[in-house]
Amino acid sequence: MQIGTARILCALLSGCAVVAMLSEPVAAQRNMTKADVDKLVVELSNWGRWGKDDQLGTLNLITADKRKASAKLVQLGLSVSLARQAEEVEAADNPSPFEQKMLPIVNNTWAVDQYRVDYHGYAHTHMDSLCHLFFRGKMYNGFSRDEVTATGANRLSIDNIKGGIFTRGILIDIPHLRGVKYLEPGSPIYPEELDAWENRAGLKVGPGDVVFIRTGRWARRAEKGPWDIEQGLAGLHGSCARWLRKRDIAMLGSDSASDVIPSQIPEVSHPIHLLTLHAMGVHIFDNCDLEAIAKTSAKLKRWDFLLTAAPIPVTGGTGSPLNPIATF
Repeated sequence: MQIGTARILCALLSGCAVVAMLSEPVAAQRNMTKADVDKLVVELSNWGRWGKDDQLGTLNLITADKRKASAKLVQLGLSVSLARQAEEVEAADNPSPFEQKMLPIVNNTWAVDQYRVDYHGYAHTHMDSLCHLFFRGKMYNGFSRDEVTATGANRLSIDNIKGGIFTRGILIDIPHLRGVKYLEPGSPIYPEELDAWENRAGLKVGPGDVVFIRTGRWARRAEKGPWDIEQGLAGLHGSCARWLRKRDIAMLGSDSASDVIPSQIPEVSHPIHLLTLHAMGVHIFDNCDLEAIAKTSAKLKRWDFLLTAAPIPVTGGTGSPLNPIATF
């Protein structure tokens, strides 16, 4: 086994450093190709699972029983925002800042303002709808990209989620697992670490859960300043897609864009986005700020919570800025 191919997975489990050398079969899975991703698009597909006209994808897993069970997670009445404060300053990772424009006071009585946000990208906390990504001319469930026109998306639009999201959320804190403040740009996260976190936290991700992956991106930015995201961003390696499908999650979120950048898979830039949005029908939360929830969870020794979120119901919208809330 070549040292460059065999990665060392370091995780702090039960207070002890556990170092495991990947076996040859596992190491081989890391060397994924475009052909491997193409196979996963078929293997992990949820197309037709909830009918040929389904537009909710895995949000169907948030059933009435799931909501009632999730409500019981609220024991302290403590709420924590998972949103980044609106980024109004242009930076290397924020080429299109959030804009707030104060308008003239109305009738010497009312203060009003106007917002503008180009929310897709790597700066603003937002939710991706299933119409956000095309692959070979198709969106989730086989809908044609032609359903998205100059006036908006006729299928898989964000307004399908007008009822909001109310379910169990789970924080997977990889820097905490590794015993570091944050992951360096370009650091991949592998399925074995997701398993290790479940063991560390004493929980199991299950159907209808929303999983948030913390890389410590905002902690690093606070310490070292913004950087060009296209040059490197910590996140999930494409090999994690099977893990996500096996757990049957309702949604995926992170403090970045979920995918590791560069992806380490030639000719495939965002395999996690492709396999979740397109194949599995999993909506995504991007650019959440998970620093506060990480501190709260560590203090409480609880990494699951009631997750609520409500996107703006824009007809034909490809997503929405929003403020996810965790309540313990």
